[in-house]
Amino acid sequence: MSERTRQVTIVDVARHAGVSQASVSRVLNGKANVDPTIASAVHAAVAELGYEPSLAARSLVQGRNHTIGMIVPDLENPLFQGILKGLTLAADADGYRVLVADTDERAESEEAVALEARRRCDALVLCAPRMPEAKLRQLVARVAPVVVVNRPLDAAGVPWVGVDYARGIHDLVDHLVALGHRRIVYLAGPASSVSNVERERGLAAARETFPSLEVEILPGGSRLDDGADAAGAVLAARDRGATAVLGFNDLVALGLLHRLAELGVSVPGELSVAGFDDSPFARYSTPPLTSMSVPRGELGAQVWQRLATLVAGGRSEHTLLYRPRLEVRASTGPVRAGAGVDRA
Repeated sequence: MSERTRQVTIVDVARHAGVSQASVSRVLNGKANVDPTIASAVHAAVAELGYEPSLAARSLVQGRNHTIGMIVPDLENPLFQGILKGLTLAADADGYRVLVADTDERAESEEAVALEARRRCDALVLCAPRMPEAKLRQLVARVAPVVVVNRPLDAAGVPWVGVDYARGIHDLVDHLVALGHRRIVYLAGPASSVSNVERERGLAAARETFPSLEVEILPGGSRLDDGADAAGAVLAARDRGATAVLGFNDLVALGLLHRLAELGVSVPGELSVAGFDDSPFARYSTPPLTSMSVPRGELGAQVWQRLATLVAGGRSEHTLLYRPRLEVRASTGPVRAGAGVDRA
């Protein structure tokens, strides 16, 4: 191999600067106890030779590789995409990169994926993990430092950032009740989703607030196809008197909207439809989708703020819970005359 193409090493820098390899190492790692003359010679040699330090070697020395891992159950979900973007931008400003792993809604895979990611990263973000709580508590102790998104773990001493889904779904029901709806269908999310449990808690609270309210919970999911596939069950509920549908998230609601349009069902004429998360697609659907807005990018930035503190050896900051904001669009409207009557 010629001198021109051979990679410059720390040995070359030391020889060129006329100092020891140990001195070069101390200079490159920012040690304070280095003679200024030596430091100047090393920096000059680095510039003249075009030396680029090995990131792997530096990681071994510093104990860090300036990379964090984010584990998500479904990267197709715009909520997780938005959180990832906010996290990535905030981490990048501090010189960190983000690696992401998608477990495809398989709770049984989360532990192995998280442990593997932690071996390669300085810290982890567990975004809406689906695993049982007892296993999650064991995992966070093994992979610390870690921040959890949308999964309360206060007693475990782990910082978490999330959305107040119970309050958000209650606010959405308030909107529908104000429009005259009293018989509502909820297309539930994945059974392992804690945020789905919180949504159903919000529905239970809404029923206490409005004693005349009836809520029918139907199996759903978290994806477009889940909403489309539920159209038959939704129409059966409509025939029993339901006048509005709440999707677990926007994807479910958008999938339902598409299928209802194919079937010739008027929205909001025959059925009002609403989603959750206010994804970027919500305002562009036909009709535009009423949804609960979640500050996805801000969630990601707040996650990084807490994770950076932990990586630096600081104490975890307080829990942050965002209340979603109602975005009213054309997919929800007043109950038309004669609707809400059981057709059986």
